[in-house]
Amino acid sequence: MTAIASATPSSRTHLVTAAFLMVAMAVTVGGALGFQYIGGYIPCKLCYEQRIPYYLGAPLMAVALLSAALGGPNWLTRLLLLAGGLLMVYSLYLGVHHAGIEWGWWAGPTDCGMVEAPASGGSGGILDQIDKVVPPSCDKAALRILGLSLAGWNAIASLVLAVIAFRGAKAKG
Repeated sequence: MTAIASATPSSRTHLVTAAFLMVAMAVTVGGALGFQYIGGYIPCKLCYEQRIPYYLGAPLMAVALLSAALGGPNWLTRLLLLAGGLLMVYSLYLGVHHAGIEWGWWAGPTDCGMVEAPASGGSGGILDQIDKVVPPSCDKAALRILGLSLAGWNAIASLVLAVIAFRGAKAKG
């Protein structure tokens, strides 16, 4: 907390922005993992791809946070925030692309049902699961919340996080 109190206004902006983005990215991808492992929703190929910017972005924002907190070069912190914003723009593209496939606006990949089924114990392992596990399809939303699929919600979250990252990167030092 002393790093925030002693920081100059612009470096405080970088510090708070990086901390917020780090937590928000981790919570967003954590929510997706929760739907998978707690809720039992099997992600499709495109769902897995949408996680990649978050897997890269959260640690990147941790580095930006360290740079801001330890008084690193202002240009470095701003560059890291810019990179986080670009990752979220890519995530926005992935979310819109996937949601568009779910709404039937354009065709999805032909290999989308080729996701590994969860392995289980027992004598047959995966063979026991064949009749129980239905491979996910990229063109059907497994869940809609307030009319939007998880891909649609990812697009909204990515847009908000990209705007925050770009505003933080724009703050002068």
